[in-house]
Amino acid sequence: MSFAIAAQAQEQVASTSNDSGQTLRQLSLEELGRIDVTSASRHAEPVGEAAAAVTVITADDIRRAGITTLPDALRLVTGMDVARVNGQTWGVSARGFLTAAGNKLVVLIDGRNVYTPLFSGTFWDQQDLILTDIDRIEVIRGPAGALWGANAVNGVINVITKSASETQGAMVHVDAGSPIGQIEARYGGSAGANADYRIYGKARYLRPLEFAANGASALDEVQSQQAGFRYDRDDTSKRNSFTLQGDAYRGNGGLADRPDIDIAGANVLARIVHTQASGGQWQAQLYYDGTYRRVPRQYAEHRDTGNVDLQYRFPAIPNNDITAGGGVDFSRSATAATENFFFDPQTRTSALWNGFVQDDLSLVPNVVDVILGAKAEHNVYTGVEFQPTARLRWRPTTTRTFWAAISRAVRMPTRFDEDLRFTAGSPAVVLRGDPAFESENVVSTEVGYRRTAARFFSYDLTAFLNNYSDLRTLEPTPPIGIPIVLRNNMEGRTAGLEATAEFAPIPDWRLHAGYSLLSERFRFVNGSRDTTQGTNEHNDPRHQFSFRSFVDLPRETEFDAVLRAVGALTNPAVPGYAELTLRFAWGRNGPVELAIVGDNLLHDRHQEFQIGGPAESIQRSVFAQVTWRLAGQ
Repeated sequence: MSFAIAAQAQEQVASTSNDSGQTLRQLSLEELGRIDVTSASRHAEPVGEAAAAVTVITADDIRRAGITTLPDALRLVTGMDVARVNGQTWGVSARGFLTAAGNKLVVLIDGRNVYTPLFSGTFWDQQDLILTDIDRIEVIRGPAGALWGANAVNGVINVITKSASETQGAMVHVDAGSPIGQIEARYGGSAGANADYRIYGKARYLRPLEFAANGASALDEVQSQQAGFRYDRDDTSKRNSFTLQGDAYRGNGGLADRPDIDIAGANVLARIVHTQASGGQWQAQLYYDGTYRRVPRQYAEHRDTGNVDLQYRFPAIPNNDITAGGGVDFSRSATAATENFFFDPQTRTSALWNGFVQDDLSLVPNVVDVILGAKAEHNVYTGVEFQPTARLRWRPTTTRTFWAAISRAVRMPTRFDEDLRFTAGSPAVVLRGDPAFESENVVSTEVGYRRTAARFFSYDLTAFLNNYSDLRTLEPTPPIGIPIVLRNNMEGRTAGLEATAEFAPIPDWRLHAGYSLLSERFRFVNGSRDTTQGTNEHNDPRHQFSFRSFVDLPRETEFDAVLRAVGALTNPAVPGYAELTLRFAWGRNGPVELAIVGDNLLHDRHQEFQIGGPAESIQRSVFAQVTWRLAGQ
């Protein structure tokens, strides 16, 4: 669908990693508040001035928290709920609706949308990168459909990797220990005047989890191999840039009661950005993404997706900043029937057309702004969907930002909602989709306040109220209750508070605390007969708390701690838990960096989520991380 904006934004100071030559002590809290983000308005702006609930996970945050997977990195965001379900499956959500198939977040990797139209969600076991190549992860909490289109109901996750010029030379990284064994290798070099490239390869093994009841192995280990490249070129005027990149992967995931899950895929993306002398900027992006996934006794799908997007940002009348664009996404889904599942039709080809416009109007330059925008999309299921937003931003001083927003967003139907047929191995269909399934809707009101109180202290507060309609339900068919049909007979209201604070008592020590509160209320409408109480669509903790401490010690050493506490889940019931990660590292700026990481240290094992089948738990673990850099790192 839509794409990450200016290639120039990836060149700006947006991380504190060794690769970009920055260290923790070099960026004050004021400077961190001026990191440019592109997700909130589709052009670069300081994160501290964004009229949205935006969090930036920097490369240094990922490194110092001992992160080894993308979902683990998202645990660092206040208001995000991340729960590991089993070896392959993660629940990732913002502001509620936590399920194993979290379907209200758009996820982008370098402008490529990895949200699957098969069931509405992201296969997190397929999303893998060399984490040291990530420049930043921008996370919008709250509706963003006016810019990013359908399914950005509760947020957007935008993973942006470094340009090839920032990853020159050789790098080898190894994670080895009880939970993981992986090796990453990357080499970057020059490809002539103003051009750079990198190539990489990666192999990983994640050990299986344990059954919560008896501690036996769940046999759900994950193995994968991946390779890719990136090429970047700028002209001498720096007004034209070109990016070409791609990846290919293959992997499998174990299951206790059947053969392994089989996954494979490849993608290639090209982007051109041109900046005019007048200040206008246009960009064009296209990509192809092919994926294959087979889950024994469930389904198999091969999907081909082609995407074209155009965007233009131009100087308009005084005090207006207008961005407009459009594009199309073509997708072909070919499925294979199993003894339990099939889709009708087995193959479906669809097109998603879109156009958007946003105007950032300065009522009082540099003080009061009104942001108006909307996106219209046409899909094969419900026709045209309209997603508007109106935002107000007030900056009384350079260190304070007030903002408020009201927005509408939709989750459009998928093949799961309309085409699914589930037989449970019987001759009759016991669960099916509904060709009349409608889009789920939200109207959201948000308010926020950010302040950098001093060079050593800053905080961010956000409150929201979301009203949902046409949520998915499971409706038994009279008189015997079979088949169960997917319908839109639930409404809901969620409200919450998200608070974060950063404190740097001395230049070599940074503290971060975050807390989120979520209140939910759902009810069935239209004579619904759903007996699940809506728990098939959400199972969320009311409270979440996190605390981070990053300390620079003498002789290029670091001591880091991450504590997180998550409230209990109600149905299925999962106890609340608290866990601690500790990291001690040597060689911060040298050619070799060594770290020892202890993860989930407070308990031998703990459970985070449960779906059908035996519950699984995550074990305490200790592992080493070794990074070797040569030339240009």
